[in-house]
Amino acid sequence: MLGTYYLRTNQAGGGSHVANCGFMTGEAAAGRGLGRAMGEHALDRARAHGFSAMQFNFVVSTNSRAIRLWQSLGFDVVGRLPSAFRHPGLGAVDALVMFRAL
Repeated sequence: MLGTYYLRTNQAGGGSHVANCGFMTGEAAAGRGLGRAMGEHALDRARAHGFSAMQFNFVVSTNSRAIRLWQSLGFDVVGRLPSAFRHPGLGAVDALVMFRAL
């Protein structure tokens, strides 16, 4: 398997119109467009399921490839969680909250 993602409601109740996704891509797929294809597919599926926005709750700030991808797909950084991720080589680094309307 080269990659996978999940799509679900970000919050129940009053926040149920906002989708949440999590993505994982294997090293063998890096730089081959799989992340973009999955991201575009997730956006299409979220619209088809009636979501009006999508939010990523935890994008590691040192993952520049992911941040560039999500920004190119229309996501904005709307929040920063200081020292929220324990990076194995860098220690505590920030995580970002990213959001876009559908």
